[in-house]
Amino acid sequence: MGKNKLARWNELETLNNVFQPETDAVIGKDHQVKGTWKQQVFRNLNPIVLELGCGKGEYTVGLATRFPGKNFIGVDIKGARMWRGAKTAHENNLPNVAFLRTRIEFINSFFATDEVDEIWITFPDPHPGGRNSNKRLTSPWFLNKYRLFLKDKGLIHLKTDNSELYNYSEKIVLHNDLNLVRSTGDLYSEKFPDDILSIKTHYEMIFLKDGLKINYLSFRLDKEKIIDEAPLKTQGS
Repeated sequence: MGKNKLARWNELETLNNVFQPETDAVIGKDHQVKGTWKQQVFRNLNPIVLELGCGKGEYTVGLATRFPGKNFIGVDIKGARMWRGAKTAHENNLPNVAFLRTRIEFINSFFATDEVDEIWITFPDPHPGGRNSNKRLTSPWFLNKYRLFLKDKGLIHLKTDNSELYNYSEKIVLHNDLNLVRSTGDLYSEKFPDDILSIKTHYEMIFLKDGLKINYLSFRLDKEKIIDEAPLKTQGS
């Protein structure tokens, strides 16, 4: 293990805006923070927004700076990456930012019914190929997890450079008759009335430099609707 990575892990332990539970403490169990984020962590009743697969936390910190009236939580398993966002939030005294180091498979151990208002999924692993589709963060398996803690009609955003993931996610939304809010295969060729989509992650800047197009999708998730996999396109259709 590199010295820098070890140093960052050690520093994460000292930051009071970071939660790093042991895996054994959350498998099939509720963590003590579940249902108490507003009262015990942020100490306000403002809406909570998650960034899943937050990486360096650019979106978590960027959104928190723009919207001080909301609380933001970045979730990722890579502590050395998360360190950057957590440290930036700490250095800038952002009281509405927290980071949770865990696998997203365990997300329901940390959030109670209706505790979250909105979700961002920024440049996740696309898990290419049909066999890996259930590992995608927009797959029915994950969306049905989000339904348990996201408020009804809560907004989910996806930004990705991967067209396969983008097309797959749009098919899931349309197949399940969810409210598709925005969808574009070339985000920066369009103009939007707000600047939240202009926040760029470390990987996004690399993708843009390489000439890749950025896909964006947003939709509302119905709490009472069980999300099904979209059928595969049959030959000749």
